[in-house]
Amino acid sequence: MGGRNSVLLAESYRDWWSLVGVDSLVGEAPAGWLDAPVANDVAAKPKSAPVAEPETPSLPAALQRREAPAEADAEGPVVFPDEWSAFQAWLAESAEVPGSQWDARRVLPQGQTEAPLMLLTAWPEVDDQRDGALFAGPAGPLLDAMLRAIGMTRGDCYLASLAVTRPPGGRCDDRDRGELDRLLWHHLGLAKPARLLLIGGDIVRMAANISLPDARGRLLDINQDGGKMEAVAVAHPAMLLARPAQKAAAWDSLKLFSQGR
Repeated sequence: MGGRNSVLLAESYRDWWSLVGVDSLVGEAPAGWLDAPVANDVAAKPKSAPVAEPETPSLPAALQRREAPAEADAEGPVVFPDEWSAFQAWLAESAEVPGSQWDARRVLPQGQTEAPLMLLTAWPEVDDQRDGALFAGPAGPLLDAMLRAIGMTRGDCYLASLAVTRPPGGRCDDRDRGELDRLLWHHLGLAKPARLLLIGGDIVRMAANISLPDARGRLLDINQDGGKMEAVAVAHPAMLLARPAQKAAAWDSLKLFSQGR
């Protein structure tokens, strides 16, 4: 190839390289001649700020979890008061109470020591936490009906939850469970009820080392200070409202108390 066509072809190559920024054959440093300038690089342009998602409506104030006071670092096992009135005041006020760390609102026991029947659950339900009393909300009337079926009322009973506040999601870890186990036996030792009604699967596992279904229709012997305390176990009334089919199992256990045992 030669002549004028070769000249035109060479000029075409030269003009193309000039357009892409090549103005010399060699340089002191490598150059990316075909890289797009930053000003024209779409990928290098700052991205627009993400659009904020709409805020989720907050829960009513009565149902919002309140932060409990920060716990002090434990130096050893908590010492539980040995006198009844001091123990009740300690449950209401002390930052050392196991299970008081989950919420600032405490749900305290109701009733007196040596009651004919103690009703014990693991921790308050959401309605209890809101109202500041155990077995509140729709579960309350059902509990009252269950007590009437065995010839009793709330006024005859000592009502307590092992923990005075509700853990997140209704579950606690092994470390908290260990301290609650110590509190369980101390509380029972001071309360000295004639009989014990365990309410809910969590407290049944802690106090009797048995699952709630396996406790159906069984009179449980709870060892306490070398003696035995008669106990039966039922599902929490809130659970019975949600699953009415479980009411039969609750009655199979409750009727052990109604038979004069």
